[in-house]
Amino acid sequence: MEASTDKDFKIGECQGQKVVDGEVMPLVLLPPEPARGDAGSLVAALKKNREWFDQMIIKNSAVLLRGFDVKNAEDFNEIVEACGWEDIRYIGPAPRTHIYKRIWTANEGPLSEFIYYHHEMVLFKENPKKVILFCEVPPPEGGETPFVPSFRVTERMLEEFPEEVEEMEKKGLMYTFTAPSSNNTSSMRGRGWQDAFGTPDPAEAERRVKAMGMDVEWLPDGGLKTIICPRPLTRVFEGRKERRMWYNTVVGMHGKEISSATMADGTEIPDHVVKRCGEILDEESIQFKWEKGDVLFFDNMALLHGRRPSLPPRKVLVATCK
Repeated sequence: MEASTDKDFKIGECQGQKVVDGEVMPLVLLPPEPARGDAGSLVAALKKNREWFDQMIIKNSAVLLRGFDVKNAEDFNEIVEACGWEDIRYIGPAPRTHIYKRIWTANEGPLSEFIYYHHEMVLFKENPKKVILFCEVPPPEGGETPFVPSFRVTERMLEEFPEEVEEMEKKGLMYTFTAPSSNNTSSMRGRGWQDAFGTPDPAEAERRVKAMGMDVEWLPDGGLKTIICPRPLTRVFEGRKERRMWYNTVVGMHGKEISSATMADGTEIPDHVVKRCGEILDEESIQFKWEKGDVLFFDNMALLHGRRPSLPPRKVLVATCK
Protein backbone atom coordinates (compact mmCIF):
# COMPACT_ATOMS: atom_id res chain seq x y z
CA MET A 1 0.00 0.00 0.00
CA GLU A 2 1.35 3.40 -0.92
CA ALA A 3 2.43 5.60 1.98
CA SER A 4 -0.09 8.34 1.12
CA THR A 5 -2.93 5.85 1.37
CA ASP A 6 -1.80 4.59 4.79
CA LYS A 7 -3.20 7.87 6.12
CA ASP A 8 -6.70 7.03 4.88
CA PHE A 9 -7.05 3.25 5.33
CA LYS A 10 -5.56 0.48 7.43
CA ILE A 11 -5.35 -3.10 6.14
CA GLY A 12 -7.37 -5.57 8.16
CA GLU A 13 -8.41 -9.20 8.08
CA CYS A 14 -11.65 -11.13 8.11
CA GLN A 15 -12.56 -14.74 8.70
CA GLY A 16 -12.80 -16.65 5.43
CA GLN A 17 -10.19 -14.64 3.50
CA LYS A 18 -8.18 -16.62 0.97
CA VAL A 19 -5.01 -15.98 -1.00
CA VAL A 20 -5.67 -16.74 -4.68
CA ASP A 21 -2.86 -16.47 -7.20
CA GLY A 22 -0.95 -14.26 -4.77
CA GLU A 23 -3.82 -11.86 -4.00
CA VAL A 24 -5.86 -11.62 -0.79
CA MET A 25 -9.63 -11.92 -1.35
CA PRO A 26 -11.26 -9.85 -0.05
CA LEU A 27 -8.83 -7.05 0.70
CA VAL A 28 -10.13 -5.59 4.00
CA LEU A 29 -9.73 -1.86 4.57
CA LEU A 30 -10.39 -0.32 8.00
CA PRO A 31 -10.42 3.26 9.30
CA PRO A 32 -6.85 4.46 9.96
CA GLU A 33 -7.94 5.49 13.46
CA PRO A 34 -11.24 5.34 15.40
CA ALA A 35 -11.86 9.08 15.08
CA ARG A 36 -12.00 8.71 11.27
CA GLY A 37 -14.53 5.91 11.10
CA ASP A 38 -17.51 8.12 10.25
CA ALA A 39 -19.14 7.92 6.82
CA GLY A 40 -18.03 11.43 5.92
CA SER A 41 -14.35 10.58 6.45
CA LEU A 42 -14.79 7.45 4.32
CA VAL A 43 -16.38 9.43 1.48
CA ALA A 44 -13.52 11.95 1.59
CA ALA A 45 -10.92 9.15 1.55
CA LEU A 46 -12.55 7.48 -1.46
CA LYS A 47 -12.69 10.73 -3.40
CA LYS A 48 -9.03 11.41 -2.61
CA ASN A 49 -7.88 7.92 -3.62
CA ARG A 50 -10.19 7.08 -6.54
CA GLU A 51 -7.52 5.77 -8.90
CA TRP A 52 -5.77 3.72 -6.22
CA PHE A 53 -9.04 2.26 -4.95
CA ASP A 54 -10.09 1.24 -8.45
CA GLN A 55 -6.74 -0.48 -8.90
CA MET A 56 -7.22 -2.39 -5.63
CA ILE A 57 -10.59 -3.71 -6.79
CA ILE A 58 -9.10 -4.99 -10.05
CA LYS A 59 -5.99 -6.36 -8.29
CA ASN A 60 -7.82 -8.16 -5.46
CA SER A 61 -11.22 -8.65 -7.19
CA ALA A 62 -13.03 -7.90 -3.90
CA VAL A 63 -12.53 -5.09 -1.36
CA LEU A 64 -14.37 -5.01 1.97
CA LEU A 65 -14.69 -1.70 3.83
CA ARG A 66 -15.29 -2.58 7.48
CA GLY A 67 -15.48 -0.62 10.72
CA PHE A 68 -16.91 2.55 9.18
CA ASP A 69 -20.15 4.01 10.55
CA VAL A 70 -22.27 3.53 7.44
CA LYS A 71 -25.86 3.64 8.66
CA ASN A 72 -28.33 3.64 5.78
CA ALA A 73 -29.06 3.93 2.05
CA GLU A 74 -28.26 7.64 2.08
CA ASP A 75 -24.76 7.01 3.47
CA PHE A 76 -24.29 4.14 1.04
CA ASN A 77 -25.29 6.28 -1.92
CA GLU A 78 -22.70 8.90 -0.92
CA ILE A 79 -20.04 6.18 -0.92
CA VAL A 80 -21.09 4.96 -4.36
CA GLU A 81 -21.10 8.50 -5.74
CA ALA A 82 -17.66 9.18 -4.25
CA CYS A 83 -16.12 6.49 -6.44
CA GLY A 84 -17.09 8.35 -9.61
CA TRP A 85 -18.45 5.40 -11.59
CA GLU A 86 -21.48 5.77 -13.84
CA ASP A 87 -24.69 4.02 -12.81
CA ILE A 88 -26.07 1.06 -14.78
CA ARG A 89 -29.68 0.02 -14.25
CA TYR A 90 -30.21 -3.55 -13.13
CA ILE A 91 -32.00 -5.80 -15.64
CA GLY A 92 -32.81 -9.35 -14.69
CA PRO A 93 -35.13 -11.78 -12.94
CA ALA A 94 -34.38 -10.92 -9.30
CA PRO A 95 -37.18 -9.10 -7.43
CA ARG A 96 -35.76 -5.80 -6.20
CA THR A 97 -37.07 -2.52 -4.78
CA HIS A 98 -35.68 0.94 -5.43
CA ILE A 99 -34.66 2.56 -2.13
CA TYR A 100 -32.83 5.83 -2.75
CA LYS A 101 -31.17 7.38 -5.80
CA ARG A 102 -28.73 4.69 -7.03
CA ILE A 103 -29.55 2.22 -4.28
CA TRP A 104 -31.76 -0.89 -4.54
CA THR A 105 -32.46 -3.90 -2.39
CA ALA A 106 -30.53 -7.03 -3.23
CA ASN A 107 -32.58 -10.05 -4.36
CA GLU A 108 -35.78 -10.09 -2.26
CA GLY A 109 -36.52 -13.75 -2.96
CA PRO A 110 -37.08 -16.08 0.02
CA LEU A 111 -34.14 -16.06 2.43
CA SER A 112 -34.45 -19.84 2.75
CA GLU A 113 -33.21 -20.30 -0.84
CA PHE A 114 -29.65 -20.37 -2.12
CA ILE A 115 -28.95 -17.93 -4.95
CA TYR A 116 -26.69 -19.59 -7.51
CA TYR A 117 -23.30 -18.12 -8.39
CA HIS A 118 -23.39 -15.62 -11.23
CA HIS A 119 -21.72 -12.62 -12.79
CA GLU A 120 -24.23 -9.77 -12.51
CA MET A 121 -26.29 -9.33 -15.73
CA VAL A 122 -24.05 -11.84 -17.53
CA LEU A 123 -26.79 -12.58 -20.09
CA PHE A 124 -26.82 -9.06 -21.45
CA LYS A 125 -24.44 -7.28 -23.79
CA GLU A 126 -23.75 -4.54 -21.25
CA ASN A 127 -22.84 -5.66 -17.73
CA PRO A 128 -21.75 -3.70 -14.67
CA LYS A 129 -18.03 -3.62 -14.03
CA LYS A 130 -18.59 -3.09 -10.32
CA VAL A 131 -21.20 -4.52 -7.92
CA ILE A 132 -21.32 -2.81 -4.52
CA LEU A 133 -23.15 -4.28 -1.50
CA PHE A 134 -23.97 -2.68 1.84
CA CYS A 135 -25.07 -4.60 4.93
CA GLU A 136 -27.63 -2.56 6.83
CA VAL A 137 -28.97 -5.48 8.91
CA PRO A 138 -26.72 -8.54 9.25
CA PRO A 139 -28.57 -11.86 9.52
CA PRO A 140 -28.45 -13.77 12.82
CA GLU A 141 -27.39 -16.92 10.99
CA GLY A 142 -26.27 -17.68 7.42
CA GLY A 143 -26.92 -15.17 4.66
CA GLU A 144 -23.31 -14.87 3.53
CA THR A 145 -22.57 -13.51 0.05
CA PRO A 146 -20.02 -16.07 -1.19
CA PHE A 147 -17.93 -15.20 -4.22
CA VAL A 148 -15.78 -17.22 -6.59
CA PRO A 149 -12.69 -16.25 -8.60
CA SER A 150 -14.03 -16.94 -12.07
CA PHE A 151 -10.73 -17.93 -13.69
CA ARG A 152 -10.31 -20.75 -11.18
CA VAL A 153 -13.53 -22.34 -12.40
CA THR A 154 -12.30 -22.24 -15.99
CA GLU A 155 -8.96 -23.77 -14.98
CA ARG A 156 -10.59 -26.64 -13.11
CA MET A 157 -13.24 -27.31 -15.73
CA LEU A 158 -10.51 -27.49 -18.38
CA GLU A 159 -8.62 -29.97 -16.20
CA GLU A 160 -11.64 -32.26 -15.75
CA PHE A 161 -13.66 -31.72 -18.94
CA PRO A 162 -11.33 -30.36 -21.65
CA GLU A 163 -13.33 -31.69 -24.61
CA GLU A 164 -16.71 -30.56 -23.28
CA VAL A 165 -15.39 -27.10 -22.41
CA GLU A 166 -13.86 -26.59 -25.83
CA GLU A 167 -17.06 -27.80 -27.55
CA MET A 168 -19.15 -25.31 -25.55
CA GLU A 169 -16.62 -22.60 -26.25
CA LYS A 170 -16.63 -23.29 -29.97
CA LYS A 171 -20.40 -23.53 -30.35
CA GLY A 172 -21.39 -20.87 -27.84
CA LEU A 173 -24.37 -21.03 -25.50
CA MET A 174 -28.11 -20.51 -25.75
CA TYR A 175 -30.30 -19.60 -22.80
CA THR A 176 -34.05 -19.27 -22.41
CA PHE A 177 -35.76 -17.56 -19.51
CA THR A 178 -39.42 -16.89 -18.76
CA ALA A 179 -40.48 -13.75 -16.89
CA PRO A 180 -44.00 -13.88 -15.40
CA SER A 181 -46.65 -11.28 -16.26
CA SER A 182 -46.36 -9.72 -12.79
CA ASN A 183 -43.92 -9.81 -9.88
CA ASN A 184 -43.81 -12.95 -7.75
CA THR A 185 -41.80 -12.21 -4.60
CA SER A 186 -42.14 -15.82 -3.44
CA SER A 187 -39.50 -16.70 -6.03
CA MET A 188 -35.90 -15.48 -6.13
CA ARG A 189 -36.36 -15.20 -9.93
CA GLY A 190 -39.92 -13.92 -9.89
CA ARG A 191 -39.54 -10.44 -11.30
CA GLY A 192 -42.29 -9.74 -13.83
CA TRP A 193 -41.44 -8.53 -17.31
CA GLN A 194 -43.14 -5.16 -16.75
CA ASP A 195 -40.80 -4.42 -13.86
CA ALA A 196 -37.76 -6.09 -15.45
CA PHE A 197 -37.98 -4.08 -18.66
CA GLY A 198 -39.43 -0.90 -17.18
CA THR A 199 -42.70 -0.71 -19.12
CA PRO A 200 -46.27 -2.11 -18.99
CA ASP A 201 -46.52 -1.91 -22.79
CA PRO A 202 -45.87 -5.30 -24.47
CA ALA A 203 -44.72 -3.70 -27.72
CA GLU A 204 -42.24 -1.46 -25.93
CA ALA A 205 -41.03 -4.36 -23.77
CA GLU A 206 -40.44 -6.42 -26.90
CA ARG A 207 -38.52 -3.55 -28.50
CA ARG A 208 -36.32 -3.20 -25.44
CA VAL A 209 -35.67 -6.93 -25.23
CA LYS A 210 -34.66 -7.10 -28.89
CA ALA A 211 -32.43 -4.06 -28.47
CA MET A 212 -30.49 -6.11 -25.92
CA GLY A 213 -29.89 -8.83 -28.49
CA MET A 214 -32.59 -11.27 -27.38
CA ASP A 215 -35.51 -12.89 -29.16
CA VAL A 216 -39.03 -12.89 -27.71
CA GLU A 217 -41.87 -15.36 -27.37
CA TRP A 218 -45.15 -14.36 -25.70
CA LEU A 219 -46.83 -17.11 -23.68
CA PRO A 220 -50.58 -17.77 -23.29
CA ASP A 221 -50.48 -16.81 -19.58
CA GLY A 222 -49.03 -13.37 -20.39
CA GLY A 223 -45.47 -14.32 -19.53
CA LEU A 224 -42.50 -13.33 -21.67
CA LYS A 225 -39.99 -15.94 -22.80
CA THR A 226 -36.61 -14.61 -23.89
CA ILE A 227 -34.17 -16.53 -26.08
CA ILE A 228 -30.57 -15.43 -25.65
CA CYS A 229 -28.10 -16.70 -28.23
CA PRO A 230 -25.24 -16.98 -28.85
CA ARG A 231 -23.39 -16.19 -25.65
CA PRO A 232 -19.78 -17.06 -24.74
CA LEU A 233 -18.69 -19.67 -22.23
CA THR A 234 -15.60 -17.73 -21.13
CA ARG A 235 -14.20 -14.25 -21.60
CA VAL A 236 -10.86 -12.49 -21.16
CA PHE A 237 -10.94 -8.91 -19.90
CA GLU A 238 -8.24 -6.27 -20.17
CA GLY A 239 -6.09 -5.65 -17.11
CA ARG A 240 -6.84 -8.98 -15.41
CA LYS A 241 -3.70 -11.00 -16.18
CA GLU A 242 -5.21 -12.55 -19.33
CA ARG A 243 -7.30 -14.80 -17.08
CA ARG A 244 -10.03 -16.75 -18.83
CA MET A 245 -13.19 -16.04 -16.82
CA TRP A 246 -16.05 -18.53 -16.51
CA TYR A 247 -18.42 -15.87 -17.81
CA ASN A 248 -21.69 -17.78 -18.09
CA THR A 249 -24.67 -18.92 -16.06
CA VAL A 250 -24.96 -22.53 -17.19
CA VAL A 251 -25.25 -23.93 -13.65
CA GLY A 252 -27.94 -21.43 -12.68
CA MET A 253 -30.15 -21.92 -15.75
CA HIS A 254 -29.59 -25.48 -16.96
CA GLY A 255 -32.62 -27.73 -16.61
CA LYS A 256 -34.69 -25.37 -14.47
CA GLU A 257 -38.49 -24.98 -14.58
CA ILE A 258 -38.41 -21.47 -16.07
CA SER A 259 -35.01 -21.50 -17.76
CA SER A 260 -32.66 -23.59 -19.85
CA ALA A 261 -29.04 -23.59 -21.00
CA THR A 262 -27.79 -25.54 -24.01
CA MET A 263 -25.12 -25.12 -26.63
CA ALA A 264 -26.07 -22.58 -29.28
CA ASP A 265 -26.91 -25.27 -31.85
CA GLY A 266 -29.28 -26.97 -29.40
CA THR A 267 -26.85 -29.66 -28.24
CA GLU A 268 -27.56 -30.55 -24.63
CA ILE A 269 -24.90 -29.89 -22.02
CA PRO A 270 -24.31 -33.18 -20.14
CA ASP A 271 -25.91 -33.23 -16.70
CA HIS A 272 -22.79 -34.59 -15.02
CA VAL A 273 -20.72 -31.69 -16.40
CA VAL A 274 -23.17 -29.11 -15.02
CA LYS A 275 -23.37 -30.92 -11.68
CA ARG A 276 -19.59 -31.05 -11.30
CA CYS A 277 -19.29 -27.39 -12.27
CA GLY A 278 -21.66 -26.51 -9.44
CA GLU A 279 -19.47 -28.47 -7.03
CA ILE A 280 -16.33 -26.70 -8.27
CA LEU A 281 -17.99 -23.31 -7.77
CA ASP A 282 -18.73 -24.22 -4.16
CA GLU A 283 -15.24 -25.60 -3.57
CA GLU A 284 -13.63 -22.41 -4.86
CA SER A 285 -15.97 -20.05 -3.00
CA ILE A 286 -14.86 -17.44 -0.47
CA GLN A 287 -17.21 -16.16 2.22
CA PHE A 288 -17.28 -14.15 5.41
CA LYS A 289 -19.90 -13.19 8.00
CA TRP A 290 -21.60 -9.88 7.31
CA GLU A 291 -21.22 -7.16 9.94
CA LYS A 292 -23.41 -4.07 10.23
CA GLY A 293 -22.05 -1.25 8.08
CA ASP A 294 -19.92 -3.47 5.82
CA VAL A 295 -19.51 -2.23 2.23
CA LEU A 296 -18.26 -4.83 -0.25
CA PHE A 297 -16.96 -4.02 -3.73
CA PHE A 298 -16.81 -6.73 -6.41
CA ASP A 299 -15.04 -6.69 -9.75
CA ASN A 300 -17.95 -8.19 -11.69
CA MET A 301 -15.63 -9.12 -14.56
CA ALA A 302 -13.61 -11.38 -12.24
CA LEU A 303 -16.01 -12.78 -9.65
CA LEU A 304 -19.21 -14.78 -9.53
CA HIS A 305 -21.29 -14.27 -6.40
CA GLY A 306 -24.34 -15.81 -4.72
CA ARG A 307 -26.26 -15.86 -1.43
CA ARG A 308 -26.38 -18.49 1.29
CA PRO A 309 -29.72 -19.33 2.94
CA SER A 310 -30.38 -17.11 5.94
CA LEU A 311 -32.51 -16.63 9.00
CA PRO A 312 -34.33 -13.28 9.05
CA PRO A 313 -33.86 -10.42 9.32
CA ARG A 314 -31.29 -9.66 6.62
CA LYS A 315 -31.04 -6.37 4.76
CA VAL A 316 -28.38 -5.95 2.11
CA LEU A 317 -28.56 -3.10 -0.41
CA VAL A 318 -26.85 -2.94 -3.80
CA ALA A 319 -25.60 -0.56 -6.47
CA THR A 320 -24.30 -1.50 -9.92
CA CYS A 321 -21.82 0.61 -11.86
CA LYS A 322 -20.30 0.80 -15.35
